[in-house]
Parts: sequence; C-alpha cells; structure tokens
Amino acid sequence: MRGPVLAFTTPTGPTYHRRGPAPARWAVALAGALLALAVAAPTAGAWQQLVVEGAGEGHGVGMSQDGALGLAEHGYTDAEILSHYYPGTALATAPANTVVKVLVGSKVQRVPLERYVRGVVSAEMPSSWPLAALEAQAIACRTYAMTAHAGGSRFDVYSDTRSQVYKGAAAETAQTNAAVAATAGQVVTYAGKPAITYFFASSGGHTEDVQNVFEGSEPSPWLQGVSDPYETTASHWRYTLTDRTAAARLSGLFKGTLRGIEVLRRGVSPRIVLAAVLGSGGDTHVSGATLEYRLGLPSTWAYFSLRTGSTTVPEPDLSGHAETGTSTTTPPASPQPPGATTEISAEGGSKAPAPAPSGTGGASAG
Repeated sequence: MRGPVLAFTTPTGPTYHRRGPAPARWAVALAGALLALAVAAPTAGAWQQLVVEGAGEGHGVGMSQDGALGLAEHGYTDAEILSHYYPGTALATAPANTVVKVLVGSKVQRVPLERYVRGVVSAEMPSSWPLAALEAQAIACRTYAMTAHAGGSRFDVYSDTRSQVYKGAAAETAQTNAAVAATAGQVVTYAGKPAITYFFASSGGHTEDVQNVFEGSEPSPWLQGVSDPYETTASHWRYTLTDRTAAARLSGLFKGTLRGIEVLRRGVSPRIVLAAVLGSGGDTHVSGATLEYRLGLPSTWAYFSLRTGSTTVPEPDLSGHAETGTSTTTPPASPQPPGATTEISAEGGSKAPAPAPSGTGGASAG
C-alpha cells in the first residue's frame, strides 16, 4: 500500500530574540533542509490529471467480437472461432420448435428460436463482416438465448443490452440471415449440455476468467481467459481526467483528498480484480468493475498515472502485471482446431465496434 505523501511547512525564517543566543548550526541546517523539502515534495492533491491507459471494450468474458473478426479474416471457420473462445466445447443441435420468451417493453413475446436469432445477429455485429464471424455470432446468440433465464419462469431474455439486443424483422439483412440459415439449430455445448456463451466487443488481446469478472461466479472450464491474437490496435485507449473530475466520479470511495488509485490484483489478463482508491484520510478497496463504472472506462483493463505539469508518474501496482497497452501474444500460424482455451462469465456481451447498428450482445459488467 502506498504511504502518505508528506508535506513540510516552515516559517519564512527563524525569529531571533536579542536576549537569546544565536541558533546552533544544526538547527539552521535542519531549517534549511525542511524548507527545501517543502519546495520539492508534492502536497496532497497536488497532481493535476489522472491518466488512464487500457485496452478492450466490455467485460472480457467469452467471445470477443473484434477478435472473431480477426480470426475470420485469417481463415478460421465458425466452429474454430467458437472453440477458441469456448475451449472444450462442441456443437450440437437445439430441439426442434424451441421458442424464446423475450421481454419487449412490458410484454413477453414468444418467438421461434431461428426467427429470434435473425432479429439479433445484425444488432450485435456489423452485417458487412466475414461470414464466418457472423456464423459464430449466430451460434453464440442462439446458445445464449437457450441458456438465459433473466426473468425466471416469466421470460428468458430482455430485448436490450441486459441480455442481447433483439430488433425483430427490422434488424434482418441478407448477409446475417444467410449466417443464421447456414448454422440453423446449432448451439455450443459442454459435456453434452448447452454452455452459456457470453460475448463482448473487444478484448484488447486477452479474454478473462469468469470468476475474475462477475462477483460470486464459479470457475467454468469453457470460460477461461485466452489469448486473442488478432485484436486490432483500435481496441487500445487513453483517457485523461482532471483531479476534480476524478475526485467527483470517485466520491464516497475515499476520505479526505483523493491521492490516487493503487491496483492490488489483476486477472489472467491485465483486467483489474481489486484496487484501492487512496485518500488522505482513508482508502477503500473496490472492484475493477466499480472503477470502470465510476470513471466511465470502456473496460477494466486499465493502468493509472498521475500527471503534474509535464511530469507523469505511474501509480503503485501490486498485481505483478507489467504495464502494457498491447498484446505480446504471437498469432498462431494456422487456425486452431476445436478445443482451444477460453472462459465463461455471468453476463452477456457488449456492442461490437462501429459500424455495428446498435446493441451489446449480453449485459456488460457494471
């Protein structure tokens, strides 16, 4: 844990009384040293900007849509994309005549599974993307609908980002309908049962273990963090907040004056699991999801620095993860066979990068 920032104050100079003796040399030297420290040492709240650098968009569990795009562009099939993000899984066929109960507004609509998927895919992924990526998205959407129980017995999924975006026939395109037709009935299974298929917009180069993202979640063998070698550099970002803005957004999470943020633990990717918001009067431990929400960040893959004038100093990080904004993973020479490495989460996904029409494929972590 970072110690307090010490600030020294001294009078403008010692006051000598005519009747008293002249000060000893050590006292003069000490006064000079204290004065020098007072000038050099920053006072609490002396920094001016909080700089946040990171990668990815969304919760980071399951399939990265931007990564799926890259895999498809490098020759991966839909099955290979899915086995990369959901390791150890297989494809099976959903029961005929499966119906999805969708909450649209305040009413529950009963929609045949294939019609439902047609109304979701282009709301979650740009229809101009390669067919293999769209097919992987169709299978993931279909499986998610079959495994979700958002409304208990009343309904299965919301029609918005709390589950995955459903826009009905208005969302259908020729390309996305072709992807749905090519994968008709196919769902992702693990050990013979449908496996919940969370997805999100962009991983930044590595996905995350479900238990490190969604509080209370148990580890799931098909939802483990995996390398995402074909993520684009567009997934890396940088934000700068003034000291006042940062303090306002983190209000209630520290006492006294905001001193900064110290990361205590990260997941298998650099996503923050636990951090401390530091205050002059006391610190508070928070989750990465809380920091993401409070600071308005795209993901929990974040590194913090404090800027004073032209000097930027990294904040303490006890996680053991070296700061990096890019993936150090070497892309595979050829498509991976089914059964790679990935993991699950307790929420759906988040919006694919522009020009996605809208929506977020499953609820994002908050």
